[in-house]
Amino acid sequence: MAVLSNIRKRSALLIGIIAFALLAFIVQDLFSNGFKSQSNEVGSINGKDIAFDDFRIKVANTEKNPGQNGQTPTTIQAAEQVWNQEIAVALISDQFEKAGIKTTDKHLIDNLKKDQNIGQNPAFLNELGKFDLNKFKEYFKSNPQQKEFLESKEKDAEINSKFAIYSTLIKAGMYTTAAEGKFKYEMETNKVNFDYVAVPYSSIKDSDVKVTDADILEYVKKNEKRYKAEETREIEYVLIEDKPSKADQDEVKAKIDGLLNGSIVFNTQTKVNDTLPSFKNATNVAEFVGANSEVPYDSTYVAKQDLPAQFADALYNLPAGEIYGPYINGNYYSLSKSMGKKSGAKAKASHVLISWEGIQGPTPKEKRTKEEAKVKADAILARVLANPGSFMMEALTNSDDSSAQQGGDLGYFGPNQMVKPFNDFVFNNSIGKIGLVESEFGYHIINVTDKQDAVRLATVAVKIEPSETTTNTMYTKATKFEMDANEKDFAAVAKAEKLTVNPAIKAKPMDEAFGAVGNQRQIIKWAYDKKTSVGDVKRFEVVNVGNVIARLKKVNEKGLMTAEDARPLVEGIIKNKKKAEKIMTKMSGTSLETIAKNNKTTVLNSAASTVDNAVLPNVGMETKVVGTAFGSAVNKVSAPIEGASGVYVVKTKSVTKAPKLPKYDDFVNKLKGNAAQGVGRVLPALKTNADIKDSRVDFY
Repeated sequence: MAVLSNIRKRSALLIGIIAFALLAFIVQDLFSNGFKSQSNEVGSINGKDIAFDDFRIKVANTEKNPGQNGQTPTTIQAAEQVWNQEIAVALISDQFEKAGIKTTDKHLIDNLKKDQNIGQNPAFLNELGKFDLNKFKEYFKSNPQQKEFLESKEKDAEINSKFAIYSTLIKAGMYTTAAEGKFKYEMETNKVNFDYVAVPYSSIKDSDVKVTDADILEYVKKNEKRYKAEETREIEYVLIEDKPSKADQDEVKAKIDGLLNGSIVFNTQTKVNDTLPSFKNATNVAEFVGANSEVPYDSTYVAKQDLPAQFADALYNLPAGEIYGPYINGNYYSLSKSMGKKSGAKAKASHVLISWEGIQGPTPKEKRTKEEAKVKADAILARVLANPGSFMMEALTNSDDSSAQQGGDLGYFGPNQMVKPFNDFVFNNSIGKIGLVESEFGYHIINVTDKQDAVRLATVAVKIEPSETTTNTMYTKATKFEMDANEKDFAAVAKAEKLTVNPAIKAKPMDEAFGAVGNQRQIIKWAYDKKTSVGDVKRFEVVNVGNVIARLKKVNEKGLMTAEDARPLVEGIIKNKKKAEKIMTKMSGTSLETIAKNNKTTVLNSAASTVDNAVLPNVGMETKVVGTAFGSAVNKVSAPIEGASGVYVVKTKSVTKAPKLPKYDDFVNKLKGNAAQGVGRVLPALKTNADIKDSRVDFY
């Protein structure tokens, strides 16, 4: 009581001390951050800020929508998608404004109708199934809560409308002249006949040519637009896995042995020993599996090829009622009892599907009625019955199903996986049987190509997991490593603990994948935190994996590639340039024969090369060499040419010019096809020259 009395007397003093401590903490934080306020922009594009609040809402909406693979994106994937959209819209909108592009209500409505949620929405269709503008307007007038949805769709429609106009302008501006068509014709048709001497770069060993980091950096600086590098952080790490110990595995083995043979356990409620039933003697196997297995009972029949490869023979050939195991399958200790085999439990078939207009399923390749479809199906059936070997080709050329690309092959399937008429035909007939059935998808000409026997297994599986003791031991080890590595050399501490330092991962600001550990955004965000310095070490707990102890090894700022990064890309180019310098010293002479003799090679000939197809026999593409031959005087030996695969000297023998044509329309049209792709090059070009600042790493 005296203690409580003293506490009450001094409570005001204690509150004052706590308040002072909190104030000191806040003041310290203010000074450490330099009184800087948190920016509310995730970035800017050509000086225009992108507010985080708006960006966040767009990311949240994107996360809700599955991608083309049917999976919803992660937050980082959604943020990347939205960011790219923001860049595209901002850059292209600037171009709309500069070009003075405007849209009308008609443009907007036409684009809105292309959206299936609007154009095919029954609420907006008239009696004839056509889009009704009045119904569309009336709906949103009667449902003001949908205003935000409509505004979003209208904004997208406006951008799409303007882009359609912009694309048309670009295509119109990419005009191809008759002169260009003529030039294309000449590049394809003019031919040059020339002799040459070639000394390949491979004649000099790679080991005889050294490429230094200075050589690489010099080359990169000369070609800086091609070798730009994004900002990265190099993070090395040690992984201490939270995996089961030998003792954990033995404990699960003892449990599975008890399930196999039965066991006696003390019942804390009745205070007597209970004898637990065994898997061997279980009268209701499904019930036993349900009560004791961590993997549910599966009553389906399984073909041998679908069983675990390591145990397939033993499990498939197991006599009915017999048990195989215990065995380790993945992370589980398992026991499997054979419940018997079934012949023909799996089947394989091919089919040709002939559908008709208005039917459910794939759209027919050609317009046809049901009656016409039946006539065609009967004709195909007759042909494949007469010549079963033609089935694959019939499917490839006639089937309306996507399986046509595989010659109609549907692979293996079990009972009731196909529509009933198809299922009944396949499982009621033997291998090689060909016939015709009708389903809701159309007429199927079916060929039963194989059947497999299968086994039904009852499997008791208990997962081998790390115990609490093991997890605590690994945690203690990881924590100690983190503390030691913060004070000593990271690699030395790892070596002393017999741990492996994994190679550094180069992470970009918005990456989330972290090597074999999987998606670990927390580690990459830490590496980009302004408070994290090179050499800092931090431990991260990763669910179902263990502990990752990461060290920030290096910071690479945005700019040109480092010599290390550029080496795989440019080392071969620089080596060839150095080899060319050596080769060229031996490529002088008044005749090709002399040059060939000096280099212990022979004079070769290219009889009919063109600029458009500048391929030398047994060598490959050599545009500079062929171009030089076209541009050289006849019978004059050229200077050495640094080609793609070696150094060349050429002597032109003749140039055959193509006859003039009255028109070059075909060649103009060829070039027009290339020009039409110009629209796709607009955005990358705009991005290259844009001032884009990305601060998303501060928020995600």
